[in-house]
Amino acid sequence: MALVGRREGRNFGYGRQLSYAGPQALKDMFAGGHFATVKAHSDRWQAFVRWCRSEDGPSYNDARQIDRQTLRDYAAYLRQQIQQGELCIATAQNRLSSVNRTLEALRGDQDVRIASPSQALGLQRSSVRTRAPDGQDRQQVRRVLEALGKQHHERVAAIVLLARTTGMRLRETILADLPRLHREAEHLGRINIQDGTKGGRSGASAPRWIEANEAVKATLQLARHASPPGSRNLLARDESYAALLQRTVLPARETLHEHGLKGFHELRAAYACERYEQLTGHAAPINGGHCYRIDRDLDQQARQQISLELGHSRIDVVSAYIGGSA
Repeated sequence: MALVGRREGRNFGYGRQLSYAGPQALKDMFAGGHFATVKAHSDRWQAFVRWCRSEDGPSYNDARQIDRQTLRDYAAYLRQQIQQGELCIATAQNRLSSVNRTLEALRGDQDVRIASPSQALGLQRSSVRTRAPDGQDRQQVRRVLEALGKQHHERVAAIVLLARTTGMRLRETILADLPRLHREAEHLGRINIQDGTKGGRSGASAPRWIEANEAVKATLQLARHASPPGSRNLLARDESYAALLQRTVLPARETLHEHGLKGFHELRAAYACERYEQLTGHAAPINGGHCYRIDRDLDQQARQQISLELGHSRIDVVSAYIGGSA
Protein backbone atom coordinates (compact mmCIF):
# COMPACT_ATOMS: atom_id res chain seq x y z
CA MET A 1 0.00 0.00 0.00
CA ALA A 2 0.98 3.65 -0.29
CA LEU A 3 3.13 5.17 2.40
CA VAL A 4 1.39 5.88 5.70
CA GLY A 5 1.02 9.56 6.56
CA ARG A 6 0.80 10.92 3.00
CA ARG A 7 -2.94 11.55 3.02
CA GLU A 8 -3.05 15.25 3.84
CA GLY A 9 -2.81 18.07 1.34
CA ARG A 10 -3.34 18.43 -2.37
CA ASN A 11 -3.55 15.13 -4.25
CA PHE A 12 -3.34 13.34 -0.90
CA GLY A 13 0.21 14.53 -0.41
CA TYR A 14 1.54 13.41 -3.80
CA GLY A 15 2.22 16.84 -5.28
CA ARG A 16 0.42 19.68 -7.00
CA GLN A 17 -0.24 18.03 -10.36
CA LEU A 18 -2.81 15.29 -10.86
CA SER A 19 -0.73 13.87 -13.71
CA TYR A 20 2.30 13.50 -11.42
CA ALA A 21 0.46 12.31 -8.31
CA GLY A 22 -1.11 9.20 -9.84
CA PRO A 23 2.10 7.51 -11.03
CA GLN A 24 3.88 8.37 -7.76
CA ALA A 25 1.11 6.78 -5.72
CA LEU A 26 1.21 3.69 -7.94
CA LYS A 27 4.96 3.36 -7.43
CA ASP A 28 4.36 3.44 -3.67
CA MET A 29 1.54 0.91 -3.92
CA PHE A 30 3.71 -1.53 -5.87
CA ALA A 31 6.79 -0.79 -3.74
CA GLY A 32 8.90 0.24 -6.70
CA GLY A 33 8.33 -3.04 -8.56
CA HIS A 34 5.92 -4.35 -11.20
CA PHE A 35 7.20 -1.78 -13.69
CA ALA A 36 4.99 -2.88 -16.58
CA THR A 37 1.86 -2.79 -14.41
CA VAL A 38 2.69 0.66 -13.03
CA LYS A 39 3.41 1.90 -16.56
CA ALA A 40 0.11 0.56 -17.94
CA HIS A 41 -1.95 2.07 -15.09
CA SER A 42 -0.03 5.35 -15.36
CA ASP A 43 -0.64 5.67 -19.10
CA ARG A 44 -4.38 5.12 -18.64
CA TRP A 45 -4.41 7.54 -15.71
CA GLN A 46 -2.93 10.21 -17.98
CA ALA A 47 -5.85 9.69 -20.38
CA PHE A 48 -8.19 10.34 -17.43
CA VAL A 49 -6.20 13.46 -16.47
CA ARG A 50 -6.45 14.79 -20.04
CA TRP A 51 -10.22 14.32 -19.89
CA CYS A 52 -10.36 16.12 -16.51
CA ARG A 53 -8.61 19.11 -18.08
CA SER A 54 -10.63 19.09 -21.31
CA GLU A 55 -13.86 20.93 -22.09
CA ASP A 56 -15.75 17.67 -21.47
CA GLY A 57 -14.17 17.20 -18.04
CA PRO A 58 -14.53 18.90 -14.65
CA SER A 59 -11.20 20.87 -14.82
CA TYR A 60 -9.89 19.15 -11.69
CA ASN A 61 -6.20 19.03 -10.78
CA ASP A 62 -6.62 17.63 -7.28
CA ALA A 63 -7.59 14.00 -6.64
CA ARG A 64 -9.51 15.08 -3.53
CA GLN A 65 -12.12 16.62 -5.84
CA ILE A 66 -12.80 13.34 -7.65
CA ASP A 67 -15.97 11.60 -6.47
CA ARG A 68 -18.24 8.84 -7.78
CA GLN A 69 -20.11 11.28 -10.01
CA THR A 70 -16.81 12.27 -11.65
CA LEU A 71 -16.20 8.62 -12.49
CA ARG A 72 -19.75 8.19 -13.82
CA ASP A 73 -19.21 11.22 -16.05
CA TYR A 74 -15.92 9.77 -17.29
CA ALA A 75 -17.63 6.45 -18.03
CA ALA A 76 -20.28 8.33 -20.04
CA TYR A 77 -17.53 10.09 -21.99
CA LEU A 78 -15.81 6.78 -22.75
CA ARG A 79 -19.12 5.26 -23.81
CA GLN A 80 -19.55 8.12 -26.28
CA GLN A 81 -16.01 7.53 -27.58
CA ILE A 82 -16.84 3.87 -28.20
CA GLN A 83 -20.03 4.76 -30.05
CA GLN A 84 -18.09 7.19 -32.25
CA GLY A 85 -15.50 4.53 -33.06
CA GLU A 86 -12.68 6.31 -31.21
CA LEU A 87 -12.14 3.53 -28.65
CA CYS A 88 -12.73 -0.20 -28.46
CA ILE A 89 -14.69 -1.56 -25.48
CA ALA A 90 -11.68 -3.34 -23.99
CA THR A 91 -9.61 -0.14 -23.95
CA ALA A 92 -12.40 1.79 -22.24
CA GLN A 93 -12.84 -0.90 -19.59
CA ASN A 94 -9.09 -0.97 -18.96
CA ARG A 95 -9.06 2.81 -18.53
CA LEU A 96 -11.80 2.68 -15.91
CA SER A 97 -10.05 -0.17 -14.10
CA SER A 98 -6.78 1.77 -14.01
CA VAL A 99 -8.53 4.87 -12.67
CA ASN A 100 -9.98 2.68 -9.90
CA ARG A 101 -6.53 1.32 -9.06
CA THR A 102 -4.82 4.71 -9.15
CA LEU A 103 -7.44 6.34 -6.93
CA GLU A 104 -7.02 3.47 -4.49
CA ALA A 105 -3.27 4.14 -4.46
CA LEU A 106 -3.80 7.87 -3.90
CA ARG A 107 -6.55 7.62 -1.30
CA GLY A 108 -5.50 4.48 0.53
CA ASP A 109 -9.05 3.14 0.30
CA GLN A 110 -11.66 1.98 -2.23
CA ASP A 111 -14.38 4.47 -1.33
CA VAL A 112 -14.35 6.19 -4.74
CA ARG A 113 -14.45 3.70 -7.60
CA ILE A 114 -16.51 2.25 -10.44
CA ALA A 115 -17.72 -1.08 -9.09
CA SER A 116 -18.16 -2.66 -12.53
CA PRO A 117 -16.51 -0.99 -15.55
CA SER A 118 -18.50 -3.15 -17.98
CA GLN A 119 -21.83 -2.19 -16.37
CA ALA A 120 -20.80 1.47 -16.18
CA LEU A 121 -20.13 1.45 -19.91
CA GLY A 122 -23.33 -0.45 -20.63
CA LEU A 123 -21.40 -2.54 -23.15
CA GLN A 124 -19.84 -5.97 -23.15
CA ARG A 125 -16.42 -6.49 -24.65
CA SER A 126 -16.22 -9.05 -27.41
CA SER A 127 -13.14 -10.99 -28.38
CA VAL A 128 -14.46 -11.90 -31.84
CA ARG A 129 -14.61 -9.36 -34.68
CA THR A 130 -18.00 -9.17 -36.39
CA ARG A 131 -17.23 -6.39 -38.89
CA ALA A 132 -14.62 -6.39 -41.64
CA PRO A 133 -11.86 -3.89 -40.79
CA ASP A 134 -11.47 -0.62 -42.62
CA GLY A 135 -8.25 -0.02 -44.51
CA GLN A 136 -8.05 -3.33 -46.34
CA ASP A 137 -8.58 -1.48 -49.62
CA ARG A 138 -5.21 0.00 -50.60
CA GLN A 139 -6.97 2.68 -52.65
CA GLN A 140 -8.80 3.85 -49.54
CA VAL A 141 -5.49 4.08 -47.67
CA ARG A 142 -3.94 5.99 -50.59
CA ARG A 143 -6.78 8.54 -50.49
CA VAL A 144 -6.23 9.01 -46.76
CA LEU A 145 -2.50 9.54 -47.33
CA GLU A 146 -3.14 12.10 -50.07
CA ALA A 147 -5.52 14.04 -47.83
CA LEU A 148 -3.04 14.00 -44.93
CA GLY A 149 -0.30 15.19 -47.27
CA LYS A 150 -2.37 18.17 -48.38
CA GLN A 151 -2.81 19.08 -44.70
CA HIS A 152 0.94 18.73 -44.06
CA HIS A 153 0.36 15.81 -41.69
CA GLU A 154 3.38 13.85 -42.90
CA ARG A 155 3.94 12.19 -39.53
CA VAL A 156 0.33 11.00 -39.32
CA ALA A 157 0.66 9.64 -42.87
CA ALA A 158 3.71 7.70 -41.68
CA ILE A 159 1.71 6.36 -38.72
CA VAL A 160 -1.05 5.18 -41.08
CA LEU A 161 1.39 3.38 -43.37
CA LEU A 162 3.38 1.79 -40.53
CA ALA A 163 0.19 0.44 -38.96
CA ARG A 164 -1.08 -0.89 -42.29
CA THR A 165 2.12 -2.48 -43.56
CA THR A 166 3.58 -3.83 -40.28
CA GLY A 167 0.60 -4.16 -37.91
CA MET A 168 2.16 -1.87 -35.30
CA ARG A 169 0.08 -0.32 -32.55
CA LEU A 170 -0.29 3.47 -32.57
CA ARG A 171 2.28 3.91 -29.81
CA GLU A 172 4.69 1.59 -31.60
CA THR A 173 4.49 3.54 -34.86
CA ILE A 174 5.37 6.77 -33.06
CA LEU A 175 8.24 5.42 -30.94
CA ALA A 176 9.76 3.01 -33.48
CA ASP A 177 13.55 3.36 -33.87
CA LEU A 178 13.44 4.10 -37.60
CA PRO A 179 17.18 3.97 -38.40
CA ARG A 180 17.46 0.55 -36.71
CA LEU A 181 14.41 -0.80 -38.53
CA HIS A 182 15.81 0.50 -41.83
CA ARG A 183 19.12 -1.31 -41.23
CA GLU A 184 17.35 -4.53 -40.32
CA ALA A 185 15.11 -4.32 -43.38
CA GLU A 186 18.07 -3.79 -45.72
CA HIS A 187 20.47 -6.32 -44.18
CA LEU A 188 18.17 -8.98 -42.68
CA GLY A 189 15.01 -8.70 -44.78
CA ARG A 190 12.92 -8.44 -41.63
CA ILE A 191 12.40 -6.02 -38.74
CA ASN A 192 12.06 -6.54 -35.00
CA ILE A 193 9.40 -4.37 -33.39
CA GLN A 194 10.66 -3.41 -29.94
CA ASP A 195 9.97 0.26 -29.19
CA GLY A 196 6.73 1.41 -27.56
CA THR A 197 5.46 -2.13 -27.18
CA LYS A 198 2.70 -3.07 -24.76
CA GLY A 199 3.39 -4.44 -21.30
CA GLY A 200 6.98 -3.29 -20.94
CA ARG A 201 8.25 -5.80 -23.50
CA SER A 202 11.51 -4.68 -25.04
CA GLY A 203 14.70 -5.87 -26.61
CA ALA A 204 15.61 -9.09 -28.35
CA SER A 205 14.50 -11.11 -25.32
CA ALA A 206 11.02 -11.07 -26.87
CA PRO A 207 11.61 -10.89 -30.63
CA ARG A 208 8.72 -9.83 -32.81
CA TRP A 209 9.91 -10.17 -36.36
CA ILE A 210 8.01 -8.86 -39.38
CA GLU A 211 9.01 -9.67 -42.96
CA ALA A 212 10.39 -6.56 -44.65
CA ASN A 213 8.96 -6.73 -48.16
CA GLU A 214 9.16 -3.83 -50.60
CA ALA A 215 6.04 -2.19 -49.12
CA VAL A 216 7.60 -2.24 -45.63
CA LYS A 217 10.88 -0.82 -46.93
CA ALA A 218 9.06 1.99 -48.75
CA THR A 219 7.06 2.74 -45.60
CA LEU A 220 10.22 2.98 -43.51
CA GLN A 221 11.71 5.40 -46.04
CA LEU A 222 8.61 7.60 -45.85
CA ALA A 223 8.63 7.47 -42.03
CA ARG A 224 12.32 8.44 -41.87
CA HIS A 225 11.59 11.36 -44.19
CA ALA A 226 8.72 12.46 -41.90
CA SER A 227 10.84 12.09 -38.75
CA PRO A 228 11.78 15.50 -37.25
CA PRO A 229 15.44 16.62 -37.51
CA GLY A 230 17.71 14.92 -34.98
CA SER A 231 15.09 12.33 -34.01
CA ARG A 232 15.19 8.56 -34.41
CA ASN A 233 11.38 8.27 -34.33
CA LEU A 234 8.33 10.39 -35.13
CA LEU A 235 8.68 12.61 -32.05
CA ALA A 236 10.54 15.89 -32.16
CA ARG A 237 13.44 15.98 -29.69
CA ASP A 238 11.57 18.33 -27.31
CA GLU A 239 8.13 16.73 -27.83
CA SER A 240 6.35 14.23 -25.60
CA TYR A 241 4.30 11.31 -26.83
CA ALA A 242 1.18 12.81 -25.23
CA ALA A 243 1.78 16.17 -26.92
CA LEU A 244 2.02 14.59 -30.37
CA LEU A 245 -1.22 12.69 -29.75
CA GLN A 246 -3.11 15.72 -28.51
CA ARG A 247 -1.87 18.35 -30.98
CA THR A 248 -1.36 16.34 -34.15
CA VAL A 249 -2.69 12.78 -34.18
CA LEU A 250 -6.12 13.29 -32.62
CA PRO A 251 -7.07 16.28 -34.83
CA ALA A 252 -6.05 14.25 -37.90
CA ARG A 253 -8.54 11.50 -37.01
CA GLU A 254 -11.24 13.59 -38.66
CA THR A 255 -9.48 13.09 -41.99
CA LEU A 256 -9.48 9.33 -41.43
CA HIS A 257 -13.20 9.41 -40.66
CA GLU A 258 -13.95 11.46 -43.76
CA HIS A 259 -12.44 8.67 -45.85
CA GLY A 260 -14.26 5.83 -44.10
CA LEU A 261 -11.45 4.79 -41.76
CA LYS A 262 -12.74 4.40 -38.22
CA GLY A 263 -9.36 4.58 -36.53
CA PHE A 264 -5.72 3.53 -36.51
CA HIS A 265 -6.49 0.19 -34.87
CA GLU A 266 -8.49 -0.78 -37.95
CA LEU A 267 -5.27 -0.67 -39.97
CA ARG A 268 -3.72 -3.20 -37.61
CA ALA A 269 -6.69 -5.49 -38.18
CA ALA A 270 -6.41 -4.95 -41.95
CA TYR A 271 -2.77 -6.05 -41.72
CA ALA A 272 -3.82 -9.19 -39.82
CA CYS A 273 -6.43 -10.08 -42.45
CA GLU A 274 -3.89 -9.64 -45.22
CA ARG A 275 -1.34 -11.80 -43.41
CA TYR A 276 -3.93 -14.52 -42.84
CA GLU A 277 -4.61 -14.68 -46.57
CA GLN A 278 -0.88 -14.76 -47.34
CA LEU A 279 -0.26 -17.56 -44.85
CA THR A 280 -3.25 -19.77 -45.70
CA GLY A 281 -4.23 -18.88 -49.26
CA HIS A 282 -7.75 -18.23 -47.95
CA ALA A 283 -9.56 -15.00 -47.09
CA ALA A 284 -9.77 -14.14 -43.40
CA PRO A 285 -12.94 -15.46 -41.72
CA ILE A 286 -14.30 -11.91 -41.37
CA ASN A 287 -13.96 -11.60 -45.16
CA GLY A 288 -15.87 -14.82 -45.81
CA GLY A 289 -13.00 -17.33 -45.73
CA HIS A 290 -13.52 -20.85 -44.36
CA CYS A 291 -9.98 -22.18 -43.91
CA TYR A 292 -10.81 -23.12 -40.33
CA ARG A 293 -13.30 -25.64 -41.73
CA ILE A 294 -11.11 -26.88 -44.59
CA ASP A 295 -7.77 -27.13 -42.77
CA ARG A 296 -8.00 -26.36 -39.07
CA ASP A 297 -4.30 -26.98 -38.46
CA LEU A 298 -3.35 -24.42 -41.12
CA ASP A 299 -5.83 -21.95 -39.63
CA GLN A 300 -4.30 -22.38 -36.17
CA GLN A 301 -0.74 -22.06 -37.49
CA ALA A 302 -1.63 -18.80 -39.23
CA ARG A 303 -3.30 -17.45 -36.09
CA GLN A 304 -0.24 -18.35 -34.03
CA GLN A 305 2.05 -16.53 -36.46
CA ILE A 306 -0.19 -13.45 -36.60
CA SER A 307 -0.40 -13.43 -32.80
CA LEU A 308 3.40 -13.21 -32.63
CA GLU A 309 3.59 -10.50 -35.29
CA LEU A 310 0.96 -8.38 -33.52
CA GLY A 311 2.76 -8.69 -30.19
CA HIS A 312 0.19 -10.83 -28.39
CA SER A 313 0.95 -13.84 -26.25
CA ARG A 314 -2.41 -15.54 -26.79
CA ILE A 315 -3.69 -16.99 -30.06
CA ASP A 316 -7.36 -16.39 -29.16
CA VAL A 317 -6.81 -12.61 -29.30
CA VAL A 318 -6.39 -12.87 -33.08
CA SER A 319 -10.15 -13.43 -33.46
CA ALA A 320 -10.61 -9.77 -32.57
CA TYR A 321 -8.70 -8.90 -35.76
CA ILE A 322 -9.65 -11.52 -38.35
CA GLY A 323 -12.86 -13.12 -37.03
CA GLY A 324 -13.65 -16.36 -35.23
CA SER A 325 -12.86 -19.96 -36.07
CA ALA A 326 -16.13 -21.67 -35.22
